[in-house]
Amino acid sequence: MATTTLRSVKSLVPLLDRVLVQRVKAEAKTASGIFLPESSVKELNEAKVLAVGPGGIDREGKRLPMGVSAGDRVLIPQYGGSPVKVGEEEYHLFRDSEILAKIKE
Repeated sequence: MATTTLRSVKSLVPLLDRVLVQRVKAEAKTASGIFLPESSVKELNEAKVLAVGPGGIDREGKRLPMGVSAGDRVLIPQYGGSPVKVGEEEYHLFRDSEILAKIKE
């Protein structure tokens, strides 16, 4: 895992077709109010897009549009991406093509 000395995730700007996301944390409490131990709480495949790069470049040198934008809720693969830790928070960088789906409200 890459540990950085960044003070804020806002200073992390993805390049090309990279997408910076933060996984949505699963609820540690059930609907009836029972707190679950940390070991039983699974990571969700849902994430919030924090920042996107400008897009990749095709063979003709034209910029390809990104499929997601900052603020989108997306479905990400269970494994993969590049983890980045800023302070106590963990983020992931994925390529735009690795994002599985956009979640509409």
